[in-house]
Amino acid sequence: QAFADGKFKSTRLAVASSADTPLAVRCAMKSMSMLEVLPGLTIRELLGRGFPQGFSGNIQVGRSGKLSSNKTTHFRELKKETGILFDEMLFYDDCNWGDNCLVVERGY
Repeated sequence: QAFADGKFKSTRLAVASSADTPLAVRCAMKSMSMLEVLPGLTIRELLGRGFPQGFSGNIQVGRSGKLSSNKTTHFRELKKETGILFDEMLFYDDCNWGDNCLVVERGY
């Protein structure tokens, strides 16, 4: 709510998902454009705050191209695309079958 209200203007949001199939990637991308975090404000719109209009480098979803099941690949791309340094990022992960936070920390 506070971010949506503009209280953290210098904060940027990003998504790093290792969705494992092309269908899962499409579902993730579509849902971010449909689901509202507040009435009239979609996840995708909220993620776009503070970035140029149309920018999507802060959304790294999937396991193809430069991305893999290892979240370090997602964070390398987030750094490259956004220009935000690793030590300025905060990573939260809800994975319950591994410790992606530890993997990312050790990956740099």
